[in-house]
Amino acid sequence: MTGSARRRSGDSRYGDQVPLVAAAVCPHPPLLVPEVAGSTAPELDDLRAACDTAVRRLLAAEPDTVLLLGTGPVTGPIRNPATGSLQPWGVDLDVPLVSGQPDRGAVLPLSLTIGAWLLARHDPRDPATTAPATAARVTAVQVAADAGPAELAALADEINAAGDRVALLVLGDGSACRGEKSPGYDDPRARPYDERVAAALAEADLDVLLDLDPVVSTELKAAGRAPWQVLAGAARAAGGGWRGELLHDSAPYGVAYFVASWERV
Repeated sequence: MTGSARRRSGDSRYGDQVPLVAAAVCPHPPLLVPEVAGSTAPELDDLRAACDTAVRRLLAAEPDTVLLLGTGPVTGPIRNPATGSLQPWGVDLDVPLVSGQPDRGAVLPLSLTIGAWLLARHDPRDPATTAPATAARVTAVQVAADAGPAELAALADEINAAGDRVALLVLGDGSACRGEKSPGYDDPRARPYDERVAAALAEADLDVLLDLDPVVSTELKAAGRAPWQVLAGAARAAGGGWRGELLHDSAPYGVAYFVASWERV
């Protein structure tokens, strides 16, 4: 049965009524984009490849809606058209939320800009890609980095009611305190924190992700805490079991980068 045949009528803040069917977790460093990284781009080839694998698996679930989720200045949906820019990182490159949209529209935060860039690498309109034949609707929601449990839980409930077969592309970095040259300098709590997150993403352990301390996460500059907790809340609200696989775990510049793929079981 095709995605269009599965689609049901209805309306909510983010679209039609739906169950969550799959998720991919990726980091959002600007250096993922080769034009930004320049001559150092090969240093993140493995990370880029892992992100591509996670996105391919996400699309293979045949979602009707792909929802990008990442940190931003406030919590709420970002309506199309919307565009991110890599100019703050020295590259005159605009990244639309939906490939080929004619208007800049709303401004995407960095997390969703990188998410849109990753998704565009699998645009079914590009003959060089191996994306599924049926293109999913793309939308986005940002979550404030300091969002509390009630706000995260409410957002998770809304996402889980966002359409007819929703897949989440979740953007978030781990701690930024892995060594003296890291953005947050060295913090002995960073490695245990990141190891805990990596294990939780590998095992789709919702309890561990929901239990991440927001204060410690902020002190360690872990930008993924709020998006990961929304993912965990949405997965729990969707019900059923989940299988996770950790595709990448590294901290090349003192910032932890995780890539994971989740599917329903």
